[in-house]
Amino acid sequence: MAAPPPPDDALSDDGLEPLFASLDQASGIVAAVSGGPDSTALMHLLARWHAAGSRPPVHVATIDHGLRPDAAGEAAFVAREAGALGLPHRILAWTGNKPRTGIQEAAREARYRLLADHAHAAGASHLVTAHTLDDQAETIMMRLARGSGLSGLAGMRRETKRHGIFHARPLLGWPKARLLDLCRSQGWRFVEDPSNANAVYARVRWRRLMPLLAAEGLDAERLSRFAERAARADEALGLKAREALEGAGVSEEGGRVSFEGGILASEPLEIALRVLEQALRRAGLGLETSRLNRLESCAERLRTAIGAGETLSLTIAGALVRLDRSGRVSIAPEPPRRRGR
Repeated sequence: MAAPPPPDDALSDDGLEPLFASLDQASGIVAAVSGGPDSTALMHLLARWHAAGSRPPVHVATIDHGLRPDAAGEAAFVAREAGALGLPHRILAWTGNKPRTGIQEAAREARYRLLADHAHAAGASHLVTAHTLDDQAETIMMRLARGSGLSGLAGMRRETKRHGIFHARPLLGWPKARLLDLCRSQGWRFVEDPSNANAVYARVRWRRLMPLLAAEGLDAERLSRFAERAARADEALGLKAREALEGAGVSEEGGRVSFEGGILASEPLEIALRVLEQALRRAGLGLETSRLNRLESCAERLRTAIGAGETLSLTIAGALVRLDRSGRVSIAPEPPRRRGR
């Protein structure tokens, strides 16, 4: 479902009700607030929605990644602002050694793990973040550059499940500029994160390119509309692949998944890819969208072997995939590799 655009009166009960409608039945809500204008606006909007009726409890959380000296002060600032709104606040620190490469990806994973753990501890069923229309557009372009397929190009979903918690993005249809204007017009104080202007990060470089793309007609709204269409196609293909896998006599036993391999050769490659991916996920394994080329290579090798009546054994994403003489494919966790002799 597409994220709704901002209403004309975003602060009215009529404007806030549809914005947070999916949160009405939550057992509790954790709002991730960094102190920037996007998440600050989210916090204030949630506070007004919460005060307007009988709502689930709202908890505010700020992550201190320990990567910048100003981060602790910014987290303390959010704590004060949340307290002024009557919302409980927690600072969640990412401790331990930090990787030298891939720091943004590692920080993202740590951030969601900390937020999900806090939600579980607080008895909250939902995590809310302030991702915007601009964030969606940047995400799509970054995934396109990495070679993602339809699943990746569908962008961020308005609601997903992560670590057993529902992750909602109610502002996904809102431009960043609207949230910045809202903060300024309402006098809501916020902080500026200098890393948002650091070109060492890929997202920042893409952000600088977006005005050039918009000048050619590829603006955030059109990219978001493209993501919605990709999501529809992705959902339809996923359903067809699930039907194909069930029709191939899929079975699960002791962490091992197997099915008749002929389905990989008889279905179009796009369906075969999804059949294989779904089987991997049923076995508790799977690929990131950036690893689509590995999944394609695996599916094509299996299709060739099936057509030739051959057996095959290969590994992918921590899984051992085997095609036996009867034409049945089995997927199980890859056994530990022996080192030395």
